[in-house]
Amino acid sequence: MLAAAYTGSGTISRLDVPEAPPSPGEVQIEVAYVGLCGTDLHILHGNMDARVTMPAIIGHEMSGRIAALGDGVEGWQVGASVTVMPLAWDNTCPACTAGNQHICQNLNFIGIDSPGALQRRWNVPADVLVEVPDTLALTHAALVEPVAVAVHDVRRSDLTAGDRAVVIGAGPIGTLIAAVAREFGADVLVIEVDAARREAVAELGFRTLDPLAEDQVSAVDTWTDGAGADVVFEVSGAAAAVLGATALAKVRGTIVVVAIHPEPRPLDLQRVFWRELRILGARVYQRTDFEKAVELLAAGTIPAEQLITAVRPLADTQAAFDSLRSTGAMKVLVDVQSGGDQ
Repeated sequence: MLAAAYTGSGTISRLDVPEAPPSPGEVQIEVAYVGLCGTDLHILHGNMDARVTMPAIIGHEMSGRIAALGDGVEGWQVGASVTVMPLAWDNTCPACTAGNQHICQNLNFIGIDSPGALQRRWNVPADVLVEVPDTLALTHAALVEPVAVAVHDVRRSDLTAGDRAVVIGAGPIGTLIAAVAREFGADVLVIEVDAARREAVAELGFRTLDPLAEDQVSAVDTWTDGAGADVVFEVSGAAAAVLGATALAKVRGTIVVVAIHPEPRPLDLQRVFWRELRILGARVYQRTDFEKAVELLAAGTIPAEQLITAVRPLADTQAAFDSLRSTGAMKVLVDVQSGGDQ
């Protein structure tokens, strides 16, 4: 069975792996599409070598259909369209016992800490499945996981209808946050340095700003009549964005740190103190976020088709990563059932 795996030094290799039936309590999925994301790029760049076990079959944004049920699995049918919420927690750590299982202190993030979806058939615990309607194209269903990230980020911010929200960074997650925030009733401004991404998000109807051409603090002050933004989402991962985010928020405004920062960043604590700002982290998602993501995609609220930049066969996963790194690329999907030997 064909699979694609990270084998170190920026390399994705084709592997022939044995196909095993699902164990008791597991479901086997015939994987249709896998989306590649920034976390996958961190793995490819070697930033997570201490965490992954090579060869590492990665991939956690996916869609597919149930191919087989393990013993004891109930409530699911072969052929059902599904995606996976790729979190397995221990239910014993302090985070879990406090009700925060999604950020378990011993979390197994499936597709990173254990084998992921870049393989023709994938066995997963039945309790991580999330059903998607048959009316939702499987290409679009592969976006459920990143949409769930955006839903969680917006919910974490306590954003309400009528709020002014600034999104720093118009990559896939930033664009999805903008779309979800708009659906929740916010007026959204997206700050992005890359011209192609800025144009793409503007075509979706969002107000945009180039921070290299315009003073972003003055622009936000003008937009908000001098108050500042209710919520600022930092999605770019840039040190300058973190430092500047506090200058964009209103008194008692909220800054949500969404991007993965591989090292500590400077922060204007004087501004945090002076305006009594809230700074929140937003890491993954909960099941309610996944369910909302499915609902938004099925309703056509999320511009799924416009976000999919390219679709590549499984045998060309290395090229798919190259596409993801290219200027202006948004969401790149791997067609797992296409290309290569069965």
